[in-house]
Amino acid sequence: MTMPETSTDTDPAVAGAPVAADARAPEPPASDGHPERDGDEAPVADRSHLPLERRIEAILMVADEPQGAVHLATALRAPVKAVKAAIEALRADYDGEGAGPERGFELREVGGGWRIYVREAYDADAADFVLTQTPTKLSQAALETLAVIAYKQPITRGAVAAIRAVNVDSVVRTLLGRGLIREAFADAETGAIHYETTELLLTQLGLNSLEELPPISPLLPDGEEELQA
Repeated sequence: MTMPETSTDTDPAVAGAPVAADARAPEPPASDGHPERDGDEAPVADRSHLPLERRIEAILMVADEPQGAVHLATALRAPVKAVKAAIEALRADYDGEGAGPERGFELREVGGGWRIYVREAYDADAADFVLTQTPTKLSQAALETLAVIAYKQPITRGAVAAIRAVNVDSVVRTLLGRGLIREAFADAETGAIHYETTELLLTQLGLNSLEELPPISPLLPDGEEELQA
């Protein structure tokens, strides 16, 4: 008897059958429309078309501490060499070395960084303006910050924040604006500014010197170790 031939070809019905779902290539997960939540960082807006000098100027106008060239270059994603050249151009511009006039402020290098200051010739005008402003009561936060500076001076903003366990940037600006504290010096290594109280504070308190401040221990027993360390 002749045996039926066996075919090695695939059954047409099997070949045309749909592939099981678990055998298909995995599909990428659907996006929720937010790249930053899908594992990708949101694209940073390209601001390289803006003048580098003006970008640096904008940062220096709001900076509370001197800014180094490397720090500025990192923040602006610009070459350090270009940042240094832009800083020098700003300094020359403010000093009236170009076609423009000398400004009432200057770009000064302090503690390894750069910061905008009132030009020395106009210090008296700026001081008179601050002192003639309508005084208002200091907030509790301002009073506490002022007390820390008075007892621990000279002290940096970071050290004050560590003692109070809160951010004190805005409060320090307020005290500077009132003329109750001033910048004593900048650390040569870190550039951190140390603050001290002014003669105006002594006048407001009716004291002749800081030695007449009352002992802090009886007033703040919980903070004795921190304030007297």
